[in-house]
Amino acid sequence: MAITDTMDSAPETVLRRLINEGFSEGRLEVADELVSDDCVEHQNYGPGHAPGAEGVRSVIGSLRAAFPDFQLVVEDVAVHGDVVWARNVASGTNHGSFMGHPPTGRSIRVDVIDVVRVRDGRIVEHWGVPDRLSALMQLGLAPSPQRQ
Repeated sequence: MAITDTMDSAPETVLRRLINEGFSEGRLEVADELVSDDCVEHQNYGPGHAPGAEGVRSVIGSLRAAFPDFQLVVEDVAVHGDVVWARNVASGTNHGSFMGHPPTGRSIRVDVIDVVRVRDGRIVEHWGVPDRLSALMQLGLAPSPQRQ
């Protein structure tokens, strides 16, 4: 389904659809519709991360494999022209491998900041800052800082 309606291609609408339909509902095909093949990815996923929609599908798939009940909820949004900033909360229960660790059965609730640039109804650039340390601490995979 191609985006044709002006409202559907608004930057905030594009980001919200990717978060709601892609990340929270696990509909991988939405990445093909909303992410440009030449999307510039600034989030560090490590070596071998595929570009564009393929990379986004991979991230969604791995998160949902690690956390089958994974949800990403937009808490706040700011828009300026073609750029959207979103403060999100990710949550889920760890029932699959995560960052090379076996499942813990524990739940997480983690802040995530996403910034995207949208052109012609598709994401062409992304910066993401998930609180990975907090996720690892909540899963019992990293120690909590000790007070001195």
